[in-house]
Amino acid sequence: MKLFVALLLCALAISSSFAFDPSPLQDICVAVDEPKNAVFVNGKFCKNPNLTVADDFLFRGINIPRDTNNNVGSIVTTVAVDQLPGLNTLGISLARIDYARHGLNPPHIHPRATEVIMCVEGELYVGFVLSNQLGNRLITQVLKPGDVFVFPFAMIHFQLNIGKTAAVAISSLSSQNPGVITVANAVFGSKPPIKEDVLTKAFQVDKKVIDDLQSQFWYDNHH
Repeated sequence: MKLFVALLLCALAISSSFAFDPSPLQDICVAVDEPKNAVFVNGKFCKNPNLTVADDFLFRGINIPRDTNNNVGSIVTTVAVDQLPGLNTLGISLARIDYARHGLNPPHIHPRATEVIMCVEGELYVGFVLSNQLGNRLITQVLKPGDVFVFPFAMIHFQLNIGKTAAVAISSLSSQNPGVITVANAVFGSKPPIKEDVLTKAFQVDKKVIDDLQSQFWYDNHH
């Protein structure tokens, strides 16, 4: 009997250790009482498996260079669940990043993913910033073709082309919908704008500086 109780307790402990809520797959998901009022579940609705076709699992053209003629000199081509439906529930996605000379993929975070990036062409200065608890320490590296670097989950990170030519990188992310929050866009380009009193105190600058920053056009280079 004691052995049975011990085994039962072990089984309960093991099963509870694997119980968890699924990670959110979109920014918000407000509960509704009536299914008819719902627009989607945590993620996407599943297609009948008997109706799936090969194209559901195919994305073409990741090899095609994108136009980097924009304010930041870079463009991110995302291959997530919205672009490749077959990724639904699989927990992965992909992106191609093209950089003009001196192009920047500005400081941003992926609220739902860790990112692994590989430099394919050119030379990239990359980095991420650790949390307040670790003193906001900056971790940086210079990547050359074939180099791989990891941006930990939800950390602010960036890439800057420091080479003499255009650059290309491929990244893999640990979510079917990693999301992106570009820091400058979110802080100074939110809709409606964050109150000036908040930003002047947070950044310890004059109101004119905040007015100028909020009047800028904050380009979203993620597509």
